[in-house]
Amino acid sequence: MNGIYARYNEQKNYVDVTVYEAGYVLGLDCGKWEDGIKTTMNSQGRLDALAIDDPLEYVRLALDEEMQVWVDAMDDDSLW
Repeated sequence: MNGIYARYNEQKNYVDVTVYEAGYVLGLDCGKWEDGIKTTMNSQGRLDALAIDDPLEYVRLALDEEMQVWVDAMDDDSLW
C-alpha cells in the first residue's frame, strides 16, 4: 500500500503520520507545533478540530509553517 495516513492520537495530543512506502510512523506533538501560535478561543477550537477531523491538513500547515496564517484567517470576520 502506497501513501500517507494521519490520525490524531488523543492520549498523547499527537498526530501520528504513517508513510507506507518509506515504512515509518512519525509522531508530531501538537503542543510543540502550536507553541508560539497566537490564537483566540475561536481559532484554538478550530485548530483542535482540524487536528482531530483532518490531521493530514494539520500536519501540512505545521510543516509548511502556515499554521499562523490559517489561524489568523479563522479569526478574520470579514471572510464570513
